[in-house]
Amino acid sequence: MPRSEEESIALLEKIRWNGQPTCPYCDSVKSTSYKATHRYHCNSCYTAYSVTVSTLFHKTHVDLGKWFKAIKLIVKKSPNISSRSLAKEIEVNKNTANYMISRIKAAMIKELDLLTQISLLDNE
Repeated sequence: MPRSEEESIALLEKIRWNGQPTCPYCDSVKSTSYKATHRYHCNSCYTAYSVTVSTLFHKTHVDLGKWFKAIKLIVKKSPNISSRSLAKEIEVNKNTANYMISRIKAAMIKELDLLTQISLLDNE
């Protein structure tokens, strides 16, 4: 598992795009990178995006490393883990853990391939 947010973003980009950033709005591969902010500007539809757009991670303030750990716990080990147990395990409050559990379970239907790839990552 990655240790820093930058490593997590790079890993998610590799899993999701395999080295070729793709606009989630128009599927164009023509983009300009804003390296300082880990965002891209699409040169086709002129929108800005990051690797988290159109995923369960979009518009959350929880570190991707914590998301990855939660996904691994829920998908591989404890699909019925309680909010309090997850909160303790990944060091967030129980409301955040509950929110993450619901997003991960919804993603098990829509984004199963992404979750599977993340759950197969090596441990920290």
